[in-house]
Amino acid sequence: MLARHKYSDSRRCAPLASDNSARASFARLLGVEWVMRWRTLWLLMWCVGMPAAADTVWLNNGDRLSGTIVLLEGGKLVLQTKYAGRVLINWSDVSTLRSEQPLLVKQSGFDADQSKSLAAAGQGMVRLENHESKTLPLANITQIIPPQPFVEDLLWEGNLDAKLNIERDDDKVDDWRLKLDTTLSHGRWRHKFDGSQRHETKNGNKIKDEWEASYDQDYFLTDQWFLRGSAGTDRDQFDTVERQDAVGFGPGYSFWNNALGHFELIGQLDHYELQTEDDVYRFEASSMQWDYKRLLWGTRFEFVSTGEFAAPHVDSIDYVLDSDIGLRYRINEWARVSLLYELNQVRGASQTSSDRDYTLGVGVGW
Repeated sequence: MLARHKYSDSRRCAPLASDNSARASFARLLGVEWVMRWRTLWLLMWCVGMPAAADTVWLNNGDRLSGTIVLLEGGKLVLQTKYAGRVLINWSDVSTLRSEQPLLVKQSGFDADQSKSLAAAGQGMVRLENHESKTLPLANITQIIPPQPFVEDLLWEGNLDAKLNIERDDDKVDDWRLKLDTTLSHGRWRHKFDGSQRHETKNGNKIKDEWEASYDQDYFLTDQWFLRGSAGTDRDQFDTVERQDAVGFGPGYSFWNNALGHFELIGQLDHYELQTEDDVYRFEASSMQWDYKRLLWGTRFEFVSTGEFAAPHVDSIDYVLDSDIGLRYRINEWARVSLLYELNQVRGASQTSSDRDYTLGVGVGW
């Protein structure tokens, strides 16, 4: 305002131009004006970048917590706070809540209501504000998530771990590995993708160049029971089995799935195709898969275990075990330090072949 006022009246500027001291004062005044302008602009940008008013959760015991609602899943409300990080609240302990952010609210089943905001509505109730207000009992709400741009009820989580091992003893060994697992869920559908790549050289010669990928598609019949179709492939030109492909189908059961983790068992009938340097082998197998994750010690640590035990329908192979178990430490909301142990084992013809691998590395999670 001051600078525009000065420049808009040339007659007021003329006397200042004829006086050096006055001109210096004007320059200092103009400099202060620009400082004030930049500071005002910075404050405006900072205010725009700040999140909206914090969400509020009232508990049955009269306590009140402020933060940002991240998720309600499996009876646990996840509240992101500035003072304690992520706080997990038992949904049964919540009296009511308020939120200024758009949220997708699911009741029993798979149907959902989208609200522009949530308003407190008394003990055990909440009001969804949209084109029309709708009051719901908290006991009927099974999930609350922020809506996504394309698929409103989309939930996406995953981990990417990296390992690098360098040995400089009698042999020079360089071994690096990337491991990815991610899950997309929406409505009754869930999509899981796992992939890894491993590259190893010894004294400058490549001795391992393996990559593997698998995809699982689940359709939930109820909150616990689901059907799974899966496909996977494994390639390694330096292994006896250069190529391994598999497809399978079967039922699964989710024992529990909430903000603290999950545990599932899946039974499948699989078809395998293995290619060696000399021949191609095809056979069926019955398999049991498990998927376990649990957050520990204030959600900083994450204990995970996944695997598959398969019994091929051939006489030469008794069983095939592919498993991993590990611990991840959450440095912050996205960075991880992980320790993973993998065991791949094949039993047949009274002999057991095992491949063990320890992975200590860093990664990201979302």
